[in-house]
Amino acid sequence: MSAPEAPPAIPAGHKAAERRLHPVTPLRRAWAPFTVIAGWAAHDPGQAQQQLTRVTASTLLAVLAALVAAASLYGFLSWRFTSFAVTDTELRIRTGLLFRRTAHIRLDRIQAVDVTQPLPARIAGVAKLKLDAIGTDDKDELAYLGESEARALRAELLARAAGFAPETAHEVGEAPMRRLLHVPPGMLAISVLLIGTTWGSLLGALVVPTLVWFGTHSVWSVLVAGVPLVGGAATRSAGRFVRAYDWTVGESPDGLRIDHGLLDRAHETVPPGRVQTVRIVEPLLWRRLGWVRVELDVAGSSNSVLVPVAPRALAESVIARVLPGVTVPAALSRPPRRAGWCLPLWWRGHGLAVTGAVFATRHGLLRRTVSLVPHAKVQSVRLTQGPWERFRRVADVHVDNGAGKTVQARLRDAEEAAALLYAQADRSRTGRRDARPDRWMAS
Repeated sequence: MSAPEAPPAIPAGHKAAERRLHPVTPLRRAWAPFTVIAGWAAHDPGQAQQQLTRVTASTLLAVLAALVAAASLYGFLSWRFTSFAVTDTELRIRTGLLFRRTAHIRLDRIQAVDVTQPLPARIAGVAKLKLDAIGTDDKDELAYLGESEARALRAELLARAAGFAPETAHEVGEAPMRRLLHVPPGMLAISVLLIGTTWGSLLGALVVPTLVWFGTHSVWSVLVAGVPLVGGAATRSAGRFVRAYDWTVGESPDGLRIDHGLLDRAHETVPPGRVQTVRIVEPLLWRRLGWVRVELDVAGSSNSVLVPVAPRALAESVIARVLPGVTVPAALSRPPRRAGWCLPLWWRGHGLAVTGAVFATRHGLLRRTVSLVPHAKVQSVRLTQGPWERFRRVADVHVDNGAGKTVQARLRDAEEAAALLYAQADRSRTGRRDARPDRWMAS
């Protein structure tokens, strides 16, 4: 019997070199000791104030100086003991000052590599690299790297994940991008103002102070009740606008790229082939304008918004790039009229259409949502039927996707639902068998 063949030795030139984060990183880590003290003071403010009254000015300055020195030392040591390396098969991240932790992220399991820049990081010229990998709920990150280094590392990781040789991966560079959609600031601002939650918040800000006034006749009470409501409504609306400002969707070999943000910039990637469900959301006040919002369920990724607002035709053209060969059904069939006994009035908002590529459902009257699940992404199909639904001869069909989410076809005829259950199981098996492999840099 011959001895097993030994694995080939890795050439010396291919040995992964340990790399460190940007030198400004210690400033981010140095705040940890101050947060501990701030937490103690917030937990027991009376005791904190009592201790401060006992301390002289010179002692307080000495304590502050010691804290600054300790924080600086902590930040430097935490930076010094953090490193990363890219090998032929994995990204290795070592962290921990007292307790060491090493994360091994397989390159062939990487789904997305996102570059984010909070406002202070943009000022300092650095960026944070976030990685989505299959089988992990939390993102690993490298914070912070130089902006150019972060983009180069992102391109290298995607190239290695695509199968490029280690010695040539760094030469591939960032894949070119073709812009598909850009949301104008004017359209974005109008869409935020026409969202139902915005009007609901403003209505609450008018009704609650009015009721408080009739109950107390106190201007102070009205201000205490009204100012937080008005401020909250304005903050939420402004937050939506700031986060979605300059929203751009582009197509590249490594997936769809999404760039957005007014203060904090984010450069995200929708992994190719990982989209489990696409939702087209149509708020009531957007319908006359023909605008929609597109949301996603992506397995193992936190990316959830593809298009914050766009004309329906343009949004559907982007969906066609996410789900190749898929056309949004023009008409969806309603449940039978007897379903109104199970869900009065709202039954009219439900609908179903099954094409050769997707399982499509609709729900909602005021905020209409159409969900598209490719047959290849269906993990399981279930039929449920309560006592009243059995009496009215209707049933619900549930379709579960790979992102752990469920799409429901509500209140279908019982015989139709039973046939749909078995037919969808067959379509899912056929879809998975014929589906193209999910690969980075695929042409």
